[in-house]
Amino acid sequence: MNKKLLNTGVQDFINKNLNTDILSVLLKKIPFKGISAQELAQQLEAKKKCREKLPLWFGTRGIYYPNKLHIAQSSSETTAAYKAQIVSGKSLLDATGGFGVDSYFFGQKMKEVVHCELKPELSEIAAHNFGVFGKKNIQTRLGDGIDFLKKTAQNFDWIYLDPSRRNELKGKVFKLADCLPNVPEHLMLLFSKSERLLIKTSPLLDFSIGIQELQFVKEIHVVAVQNEVRELLWVLEKGYGDTIAIKTVNFTKKGPESFNFGLSEEKSIQATYAMPMTYLYEPNAAILKSGAFKTVGNRFQLKKLQEHSHLYTADRLVDFPGRRFRITKSLPFGKKALLGLDIPKANITTRNFPMTVSALRKRFQIKDGGDRYLFFTTDQESRSRVLVCTKVPEE
Repeated sequence: MNKKLLNTGVQDFINKNLNTDILSVLLKKIPFKGISAQELAQQLEAKKKCREKLPLWFGTRGIYYPNKLHIAQSSSETTAAYKAQIVSGKSLLDATGGFGVDSYFFGQKMKEVVHCELKPELSEIAAHNFGVFGKKNIQTRLGDGIDFLKKTAQNFDWIYLDPSRRNELKGKVFKLADCLPNVPEHLMLLFSKSERLLIKTSPLLDFSIGIQELQFVKEIHVVAVQNEVRELLWVLEKGYGDTIAIKTVNFTKKGPESFNFGLSEEKSIQATYAMPMTYLYEPNAAILKSGAFKTVGNRFQLKKLQEHSHLYTADRLVDFPGRRFRITKSLPFGKKALLGLDIPKANITTRNFPMTVSALRKRFQIKDGGDRYLFFTTDQESRSRVLVCTKVPEE
């Protein structure tokens, strides 16, 4: 960590050159003694990455930025603030601290937060930034969080872990046992230091695999931002053995869309099916990831088009956590039918359909965009079907 980068003149240069091409910065002679072009470029690149993802860090003077890779790997302010709503009590250990975004937001909720980080420079950067923010209740500890737990006599109300999904031997991994730290291997140690654990995993992790690898799963949170699933969060409570609550949220520009259900609820519901009616409903990405395929239809009294299509229909308009469309035409899939519609431009979605979006665009010469939406899917009679729709305006 080169503290000369925090000098007023250097900070002014960074702020004035945020939109400057990085290559030109690297090629120019740097007017600051003791600072390399590479260091300056790193600060510029990393700060630019924070503009949308971490606006508080971006807009605060005196923040020191790590390599842009650490910014990419960190939580966004939106998802970090959501995690802070889950925990309660006085003390929390962030065993995989990183850049410190999660720790900062935990520090808004908890009286004491301990931030552990293996990389010396990253630990130093996090400590500096906590100081800039005036977060005196966050302590930084250089070293492995698991090793810290083995040595400390302290217990915590919560332990938070975001295991690295990069394994030196296996490359990018998704199973928890292949991540670092190996959470399943250390569960006994973790539960000896806290009754409650919060674990962030890859959005690609299958629920059944996660439940199998972990113990005492109480809640699974599916967090999406602008309809893209960003995080799976697992709440573990020592000794818990009741039904698992699934909580989904999709943060949109209009606000959060929430949908919660019990895992056992989904298993007990019988879905009902129908041919396309007046309206079409497409659940948001968080609900689709959660597997609430029968529950969401049942909760809103909607009919499914087909078991594996995960599209819903009704003759009435309801408030719904996802996209809503009015169906203007429902046709069996076929070249003649589509060519007869004369649609040169449309937004295309496929659900349980044998062709890809790109293949459909190429075959029928349909450009992307416009105010019409085409859903290629399979109906309850197992026939391929195309639904021509217009989007219902958001209220």
